[in-house]
Amino acid sequence: MPTIKIDGKEMEVPAGITILQACEMAGIEVPRFCYHERLSIAGNCRMCLVEVKPGPPKPQASCALPVADKQEIFTNTPMVTKARNGVMEFLLINHPLDCPICDQGGECDLQDQAMAYGYDRSRYHENKRAVPDKELGPLVKTSMNRCIHCTRCIRFATEVAGTEQLGATGRGESMEVTTYVESALQTELAGNLVDLCPVGALTAKPYAFEARSWEMRKTESVDVFDALGANIRIDTRGGQVMRVLPRLNDDVNEEWISDKTRHAIDGLRHQRLDRPYVRVKGKLVPATWDDAFAAIAARLKPLDGSKVAAIVGDQCDAESMVALKDLMAGLGSTNIDCRQDGAKLEAGVRGSYIFNPGVKGIDQADAILLVGTNPRWESPVLNARIRKRYLSGRCLIGSVGPAVDLTYPVERLGAGPASLADIAAGKGSFAEKFKAAKNPLVIVGMGALSREDGAAVLTMARSLATVRDDWNGFAVLHTAAARVGALDLGLVPGAGGKDVAGILAGAASKEIEVVYLLAADEIDMSKLGKAFVIYQGHHGDAGANRADVILPGAAYTEKPGTYANTEGRVQLGQRASYPPGDAREDWAILRALSERLGKPLPYDTIDQVRARLIAVNKSFAALDQQSPGAWGDFGKAGTTADAPFVSPVANFYMTDPISRASKTMADCMASRTQLMAAE
Repeated sequence: MPTIKIDGKEMEVPAGITILQACEMAGIEVPRFCYHERLSIAGNCRMCLVEVKPGPPKPQASCALPVADKQEIFTNTPMVTKARNGVMEFLLINHPLDCPICDQGGECDLQDQAMAYGYDRSRYHENKRAVPDKELGPLVKTSMNRCIHCTRCIRFATEVAGTEQLGATGRGESMEVTTYVESALQTELAGNLVDLCPVGALTAKPYAFEARSWEMRKTESVDVFDALGANIRIDTRGGQVMRVLPRLNDDVNEEWISDKTRHAIDGLRHQRLDRPYVRVKGKLVPATWDDAFAAIAARLKPLDGSKVAAIVGDQCDAESMVALKDLMAGLGSTNIDCRQDGAKLEAGVRGSYIFNPGVKGIDQADAILLVGTNPRWESPVLNARIRKRYLSGRCLIGSVGPAVDLTYPVERLGAGPASLADIAAGKGSFAEKFKAAKNPLVIVGMGALSREDGAAVLTMARSLATVRDDWNGFAVLHTAAARVGALDLGLVPGAGGKDVAGILAGAASKEIEVVYLLAADEIDMSKLGKAFVIYQGHHGDAGANRADVILPGAAYTEKPGTYANTEGRVQLGQRASYPPGDAREDWAILRALSERLGKPLPYDTIDQVRARLIAVNKSFAALDQQSPGAWGDFGKAGTTADAPFVSPVANFYMTDPISRASKTMADCMASRTQLMAAE
């Protein structure tokens, strides 16, 4: 390890790192604009200049200079100070004084560094140049007069998002950052460009002129729009969610989030359920909580438990799910299911339904097989992680399933179970290479499991997995944020119970008379027949339209909740605002209803509910950790159909009640449709 001195302090640093990274290890701040830890080095801005000895008698760009043994580095000499003053003066030559109207104000790197390292006057009096704004779509607003040409946006689009649409044209004063062909960005990660921009050149279009950073209360939480469980920060003003930003978590989402996570939040303001409703003479009319509970009790109390069923939605927290499970057990019903899409997954063997190697395990894989999944739409941030692994080299990637652009080269191996069977039988060059890989990874999506032959497909995928003490290469990529937590809690039919398909068939045949939908909107409501439907949720979506009684619940931003992501990592979401009107937290609604039904649940506080979670499954005690899944026999051998695998996500921008109520997501969908029509 090289030994260097930084401002007189001697230290050993790893070989190959840059001087800027060494300074950070020493706790010394070096200003920068173009450098970013997750992007390639550009060396554009020259703000990170330091003095290096031995070396040329001029400042050096620390972001692009590797450390060397016996180097002496100085970060605060008069030469360095003068150089930084000069760089800042050059950067501000053409930068407009837009701070009072710029959405970046208050969290702008240029503002901060101009105060800390800038010169106290300007010697330029020429007119500032004008650069036309670019149209990048409904999410990113451009003010290109402010651009300092750091090229972070270009490198992110090319390296992380994998959509090479941004670039620079011209040289010197004529340089502009633009799209190669004037069009909206075709990526599900466009919002991250705003986070990366160190000035106000790229800002969030839906958030324009809405609020200032210092006006908002910041709450750490987790995302529920897909099963990755990205770590987020929710910013609220008053009772309104103003924006969602990513939080750093290298094991899950690094520092990226999808556009749906970031911008579907305006759906929280529309089509909300803020009071109970009861259907009277065919029409839903507002009611009190007592009226709603009385209507439910009148239907449930005379019934045997076998005539009652419950279906759990895709965004539910674990607290509400365990409360529903306990309530159904109290009513004597085993008809409960969390698999709205009909996925052939069982709750017994945890290793059969989680992403066993973890999201971070993708970095170790040297061969990846995608089965019935389109990760670009099902989990864009996880897809970016696969692209990152591809860029690092020596990783074979194959796909059995839909033919889509995943932003990295993929060897198409077929479309359905027959192709997967050939690979399992060792046929073809890919099968040979996959078997020879040290850490092969099989990623199975819901497009392969949500079929009648899903159990047989699961068995074939299991046969391809390499399982050792130090590596489990079997991974299930869920699309529902609640699914792993629900399976951990055993929300599947008990002895003699019915699954979702059985519940719908039973409702149609009047064998099931009451169906409780806990935020479940993704089933075919027309198959519920004349069953009495209780819907508990936060949006007036499909379930509420079919319901006979509506109990208004809280959205994910309005309650503390526990979620287990696709890798089985248990994470806590925090309350950022309060539910509207008479809406309440979901577990509390179920607790109150149980009292009215004469089957009181044995907990009165959220801490007691969480103790119940741990009693049901100890994995809920390991917060922010990926608990390993037990491995054993699962799946079921059988014949498979010839139909190709189809991803369950047909429209990335509208997959749930919140995003379907979002105007921003509707604009994104319209923009994507226009682009496809133009092509």
